[in-house]
Amino acid sequence: MLNFENLDKAIFPGVGAYNVPVIAPVTEYPQGEFIPMNYALTTKDPASKIVHCFVDDYQFVRYWNTPGKYVPRLSQFAAVCSPDFSTYTDMPVAMQIYNHYRKHWLAAYWQLHGLTVYPTISWSTPESYAWCFDGEPVGGIVAVSSVGTQASKETKRLFLQGYEEMMKRLDPAFVIFYGSVPEECDWNVVRVPPHYESVRRRAGAAQPA
Repeated sequence: MLNFENLDKAIFPGVGAYNVPVIAPVTEYPQGEFIPMNYALTTKDPASKIVHCFVDDYQFVRYWNTPGKYVPRLSQFAAVCSPDFSTYTDMPVAMQIYNHYRKHWLAAYWQLHGLTVYPTISWSTPESYAWCFDGEPVGGIVAVSSVGTQASKETKRLFLQGYEEMMKRLDPAFVIFYGSVPEECDWNVVRVPPHYESVRRRAGAAQPA
């Protein structure tokens, strides 16, 4: 049994109905360029970069499947954001809860090994509030993504409702924000441009005058 779902590697104190591992807050303002997790193994100068997981789940599921293998590399970065395993509204609730648990187990595992980990917060419907904030620290810096949530009135409503709930429950000092920032959220935001914007900006800077 202890070989199942990484329990042979670490068991962390949990909270809530699902024993979600607790992660510690980070209060240090993020310093460095944000890059997506699928570039973590090949990027140069990792000490000046912060890794986020706002990409498709398959791009970072390897870090869950063999967590110990990647700790030495991730330790070279200034910080990482906890994995953004999906909690889509049309997913079975059991899968959403499982992904929330995996996010927290990996974040706690990385913190155990000395990594600076900014918690990534996600939610789906108001029913998810019963568990989606379990294990999240209060008063620190958190990360969120609005990608895919602003396309319709309903998805934007659900995003803003969850964002407001996050602010009430976690009272973050700053929010690392990936994607477009709704005006309702534009308070103490650290904006992270999508990776294609960063690539395009660097390419433009490299062009001869």
